[in-house]
Order: sequence, then C-alpha cells, then structure tokens
Amino acid sequence: MAAVLFDFSGTLFRIESAETWLRAVLAEAGTSLPEQELLRTVKELEAAGALPGGAPHRGPVPPELASLWGIRDESAEAHRAAYTGACRQVALPAPELYDALYDRHMDPMAWRPYADAIDVLHTLRDRGVAIGVVSNIGWDLRPVFREHGLDAYVGAYVLSYEHGVQKPDARLFATACDALGADPRETLMVGDDRQADGGAATLGCRVHFVDHLPVSDRPNGLRPVLDLIPA
Repeated sequence: MAAVLFDFSGTLFRIESAETWLRAVLAEAGTSLPEQELLRTVKELEAAGALPGGAPHRGPVPPELASLWGIRDESAEAHRAAYTGACRQVALPAPELYDALYDRHMDPMAWRPYADAIDVLHTLRDRGVAIGVVSNIGWDLRPVFREHGLDAYVGAYVLSYEHGVQKPDARLFATACDALGADPRETLMVGDDRQADGGAATLGCRVHFVDHLPVSDRPNGLRPVLDLIPA
C-alpha cells in the first residue's frame, strides 16, 4: 500500500463523554445544576445525538431537523444548525449554553487520540506510506491534530464541509488520493463507519474498519493496520 487514509472521530480520536462535555460548559458559564438533574440532562443530550462524535441519535430525528440532518456535514452552517438544533431538544438553564456546547466540542482538549494512534502513524511514515485524513465534519480539525502532536504525520486533510460533499461520496476519497499522489488501488481507508468509510471501496481502495469505542476500551485497535502494510 502506498497510502493510508484515516477517518477522524472514532478512528484516530474520540470526543470526551457527554457528561464531561456538559460539566465543562456549565463550569465555564458559572452555572450549576443539581447532580441528579445534570445526569438526567446528560442522558437526554445523548439520546438527542447532540454531541458530535458521541452517541448517535436514538429514535426518529425531529421533523424540524429532518431535512438538515442528512446533509449536516456538507457545510459549517449546516453542521452547527443541526447539532445546536439537536441540543435544543433538551432543556438547559440558559439559551447561550446551546452554542457554548457546540463550541466546546471543537476545542482540541475535548478530544483524545487513541493510545496507539501516534505510534501507528509514526510507523507508517517510517515505512514510506503517505497518510491522509478524510472526515465528515463541519469545522477545521487541524488544530486538534496539532495540539496532540499528530499533524506532522498527515500529508493531506480532506474535510467534507470544505468540499460540499460527504462520505460515502467517492469524490472525497479521490481528492485525498490525488493530494497524496496515490493510486486508489494502492490505498487503504481506515474508519469506523461501514457505510460512510466503506464508500472508498467504490474507488478501488481497500477498507479496514475499527470499533468506535471510548479511548480506554480500545488501546490497540489501530495496530492491525500495520499488518496490512508490509514493512
């Protein structure tokens, strides 16, 4: 393989828990909730799918969000509107907290790399393999990579909102391969979403899936990638 493309959320990085997310925003705002109310609110936010990269939406998408939800990764505006709309399905003590929650999830410190991520990227680079990131997302994730020391390994970032299309559209994978100068038939796509990331197969890429788990539950999930790339 000449190149490896990685998904971002649930593959190389994982967002903080919904509880940590809400507590951080409340603390920043100088607002508090009784503990049981806070925990109940966390569960409601999770059920609404309000945290990007967190638990998926459970149940039907509210009618007022239905047309937006399916294209939420195609622009920054759609992404913010979809996720703040999901947040607004849950009662919070102040209206400004909805945007504050959205802003918090873009903070590099709200993300943790999986334990084996930097070692796997380092090893791939040492083997002469080009590395790209292909993500369905509505904001610039490059600061997350810089903050956690992974940016130096990435040769190209292809982000859905910058191109107006989202995975599984093959155009995103083709753009990444072109940016790296790699033949799709000599490229591996690594991701956690079988539908979205599986779209790379239509271009001729090989695809490998990892489990979208908390960082503590997946210490070595990326290491099998090295077995697919000869030293």
